[in-house]
Formats: sequence, C-alpha cells, structure tokens
Amino acid sequence: MGVSGVFGKRNISGVEVALEFPEEIYANSNIPVKIKVLNGRRFMPAFLIRIKVGNEDVLFPFIDRKSSDIRYMDLAFPGRGPQSIKDVRISSVFPFNFFVRFRRTQEIYDVIVFPEPKACQWHSTLRRSRKPRGEKNSDKSGYDSDILSLRAYSHGDPLKYIHWKASAKSGTLITKELSALLLQPEVIDFEKVPVKDIEARLSCVTYAIIKHYRQGIPVGLKIGGETYSPDISQRHKTAMLKALALYEK
Repeated sequence: MGVSGVFGKRNISGVEVALEFPEEIYANSNIPVKIKVLNGRRFMPAFLIRIKVGNEDVLFPFIDRKSSDIRYMDLAFPGRGPQSIKDVRISSVFPFNFFVRFRRTQEIYDVIVFPEPKACQWHSTLRRSRKPRGEKNSDKSGYDSDILSLRAYSHGDPLKYIHWKASAKSGTLITKELSALLLQPEVIDFEKVPVKDIEARLSCVTYAIIKHYRQGIPVGLKIGGETYSPDISQRHKTAMLKALALYEK
C-alpha cells in the first residue's frame, strides 16, 4: 500500500493536460475534442493516465518522459450559448490497481456553442423566392460561364475546358479560363422568419446559413439590431453563428 501510494502520486504529478476545441460547435452534436497530455518529468514515464471531462474519459496507456501524446474525445453540449468546461480530471490506477489517484486541473475552457441546425418549412419558401432572381458573372475565374481568357494547360485541368483550336495553332495545350457564376446575395431578417418558437427559429436560421455557405451563396443576417452584410468567408459565417448563439443570452 505504501509503495502503491508513493508511485501512484508521483505518476500523475508533472502531467499536464490541454483541451483544444474545434472552431464550430453545435448544440446536441458530438464534436471531436483534442486532448493533449504532456509528461514534463525528466526521468519517469507516465502510465495508465486517464483524462475525464464531465462524463467522458480517454486513456493514455504510456507517455514517455519529456514527451506528449494526443487523443480525441467526443463531447456534446445540450444547449447553445457560452459554456465553461471546469471539471477536467487526471487519474491513474498505476501501479497495482489498488487505488485510483486523481487530481483536478485548474484550467477553465470557455466556448460558444452554436444553435443546433434544423431544417424547417421556411427553407422551401426561401428557395422559391430565390429562383427568379437569377445569377450574374463574376470576374473571378471558375468553370461556369463566359470565357475570361486563355492560358497554358495545367495538370489537373478538365479536358472539356481545353481550347482545341488554340491548342492546334500553338502546338501546346491551351485551357479556357471561364468566369465563375456569382449567385445573388441573401439577407436573412431574423425577426421576419415565420417560426414562433425562438429556439426553433435560431436552429432554422443556423441551418439556412450553413446551407448558403456550402452552396457559395453570399448570405447576411439582421438580428438584435446588428446587420451582417452578405459574404461567403468563413470568418463571416462564424460571426453570424456566434450572434445566433448569443441571442438573448
């Protein structure tokens, strides 16, 4: 018992843990959380280190001295808004499985959980209202519309975009560079979305923003006195989802 106590306490001392969360966290969805355990000791490896976060845990069988190991854990948050993770514990049954030694870390992790994306009937209405608005050409290159220029063939260019007449004249393969289609932007007014329940409306708008982003449609948002102009950047998408997550919080 004495040996078990001494080695068990030493086994978890000098061991540090860090959690890394993904940029997008949605309510009621499992997210992969990166768990990094560092053994800062100069002489003694760490054995059977278990990291517990809430009700979930992950085991690190062996971490050599002055080294680290990384594993992943699935976590889920039941609701949107700011969340704090405080209960992170380091434990081990080493060396004889007589006792479980554990200690809590002092680190507090603050995250913002976005609303759970859910499709609703309003989305079909939104799609129908968009159809007559059409598309316009962008001056950015793509594979969609009018020819912007001709350029030398690059490995990986689709064969159907090769300009065969120009290639025959020059003796080398020439690729047509087409303009990309720029879809008409959309601005979602949160207060005008015809869904009475606030949480359901937040989920509905979250789903719409994600779908617009995946389709390359510039989307904006009016909510809580703030207006986000249409854009398709990741930073813009994250800002809108954060506004939805913090609505009336």
